[in-house]
Amino acid sequence: MQRSRLLIVIVVVVVFVAAGAFIALRGIGGAGKNVTFNLSVNGTTMSPDNPTVSQNDTVTMTITADKKEEIHLHGYDIPFEVPGPGQSVTHTFKADKSGSFDMEIEETSKQVGTFTVNPR
Repeated sequence: MQRSRLLIVIVVVVVFVAAGAFIALRGIGGAGKNVTFNLSVNGTTMSPDNPTVSQNDTVTMTITADKKEEIHLHGYDIPFEVPGPGQSVTHTFKADKSGSFDMEIEETSKQVGTFTVNPR
């Protein structure tokens, strides 16, 4: 009888510890926010030039340029192929990798900005 009570207590403690760990760890990743950026490229300058988000944010990024060109977001391998002057292109993606990622004019490899994803 004593042995079965001890076993029950151990099982209850393990279940509570496991449940607590699950709840605590579940909050670490976080769901993230929806973040929108409207970026403008004129010549070799982008404004704003350092869009910053937190990891797991859902990012909607629109880039407008003064001519037809591809602005490439490295690390996420997203090409923003602007069709012509004053036109824009939009991509929505999950910021699932933290770090600093170059944004450049693909044809000339000229860096116009940095996309920063801070860890949660």
